[in-house]
Amino acid sequence: MNKQPDHDSQMLLLVAGVKGAIGTTLAAAAAAMQTAPERVLPYLTTAEKFNALGPVTSVAVAGWDKSQQRVTDALARHGVLPDDFWKGHASRLNALTVMDAPLPTGTVGDQVDQLQADIARCRDRFPNARCVLVNLLPAACDLADPASFASMDALLNEPAGALLPDVAYVAAAVESGIPVVNFTPNTVELPAIVERALANGVPVAGRDGKTGQTYFKVVLASALKARGLYVDGWYSLNILGNADGLNLMDPGNACGKLNNKTRLLDDILGYPVGQRYGRSTHKVTIDYYPPRGDAKEAWDVIDVKGVFGMPMSLRLNLQGRDSILAAPMALDLARWTAALQAAGINGPVADLGFFFKKPVGDDAPVTFEDQLAALHRLGARIEARLREEAHAANDKIAAHHSNTPAKGRA
Repeated sequence: MNKQPDHDSQMLLLVAGVKGAIGTTLAAAAAAMQTAPERVLPYLTTAEKFNALGPVTSVAVAGWDKSQQRVTDALARHGVLPDDFWKGHASRLNALTVMDAPLPTGTVGDQVDQLQADIARCRDRFPNARCVLVNLLPAACDLADPASFASMDALLNEPAGALLPDVAYVAAAVESGIPVVNFTPNTVELPAIVERALANGVPVAGRDGKTGQTYFKVVLASALKARGLYVDGWYSLNILGNADGLNLMDPGNACGKLNNKTRLLDDILGYPVGQRYGRSTHKVTIDYYPPRGDAKEAWDVIDVKGVFGMPMSLRLNLQGRDSILAAPMALDLARWTAALQAAGINGPVADLGFFFKKPVGDDAPVTFEDQLAALHRLGARIEARLREEAHAANDKIAAHHSNTPAKGRA
């Protein structure tokens, strides 16, 4: 990494999987904000938040990937954005710092050492930036019992291939004092990592970004519960044709995401959907359908019962764009976690449950209204702490000046 230092960027997103569909869309959004912020800022929920962190547009992207393609070639391959949306930023995009993903050899500790060295070099290049790790690696099922690693030493001594690759990235970030956004359904919040995050003052946000169908499922389920309607069954079908869709065709990779999509409904409603049938009637299916590319589509059939047990039903059809929905959320979450760290709030942050299918942390809010309320309270708490710290810093400066003799005075 022999690039000139960047003293302007005030936030640096370190993205695991930066050349994936979401990662390249995120990079394109960060690049566009430098010259055409009106294309991105209206779609960020943090555009007017946490001014103490500096301008929202003052953000840079770096990261890791297995692919040797240029970033622009990866953008073209994924086909998320029309060429004219990003070609004007091609030189900026291809100048991104992209590092080699660690190989699955040696121990997890060897991988963490490589990643920490990469992080240190990125900090040298972006000396004024607050760093945040954004995990966008592919979905997979856990390879080991998450609770079996009680200490960081035990975790680091594990063979690299025995754990999900995400674990090394998250461990490296936590050891480096960098906030973590786990946008994937993969379990990386292991006990040893959570303990170290608390000790190092690192916020951890996750897990499994709630972008499309599940977002509306939470809204609708919360509304049905509030209205006193009984959900008798809920059938959800998703089709998408991007790399994420292909990856999820492997049942071994899809189990975590499917579990996250199904369990939250029972949590919201307060009863198992399908209990009167003796089996779950909440069905979720994900199918890979190449013609759609990143333009996913979702259908929901919702069977409910009203007074006297009379049946009714709803139909919902979402025609969305996977990475277009996800990339702004990743930007927002990076800003939230940077603000949390600045405010001295660390460890798993359950009050960010609005953004996730499976929120980490204790007593995470479940219904839509509770998630929104928790998010607003968290934002107010952060802003209050940042104001207190700013006032304390100003008082310290004023006290220093008052105790400094003026030059030229007898």
